[in-house]
Amino acid sequence: MQQLIKGDALIKETWHLMPAETTLEGLSNSDDLIVPLNLWLDHSHALKARDGGLGVWLNSDEEVEAIADDLEHFQVIALNFPVFSDGRSYSNARLLRDRYGYKGEVRAIGDVLRDQLFLMKRCGFDAFVIREDRNAEEALESLKDFSEVYQAATDQPLPLFRRRA
Repeated sequence: MQQLIKGDALIKETWHLMPAETTLEGLSNSDDLIVPLNLWLDHSHALKARDGGLGVWLNSDEEVEAIADDLEHFQVIALNFPVFSDGRSYSNARLLRDRYGYKGEVRAIGDVLRDQLFLMKRCGFDAFVIREDRNAEEALESLKDFSEVYQAATDQPLPLFRRRA
């Protein structure tokens, strides 16, 4: 079972993350679904007509510009980390928040580890699906690892020296 951190707490997952090979025929009309980008691009009209919540997930090699004009249709945008060392989804999170002003949930999925959460939050992520072989309670505590930050980021637009002035 997925371990979801959202709002500085562990919560029960209610969204269904659909696999990359999902087709339109197999989807429920009333469940909250996070569909792969290719399904959204091919069937956006049918997906918008569903009754359930709608989210989309992007792989690290897919760019948020592909959905920039459709952001109002998504309650969740999940960004995949295929391996922990692939940082392209950090940039996509920053673009969603800072360039496009996306206010919905930005969720980290894939190879998400404790050591990444603090920086992910700074880049605009507000939900994290922790790998099943890791301790979610321990990962949750990592969001409190630092009490102050020097650099400007999505979560704190002013650097420390400007906040002290």
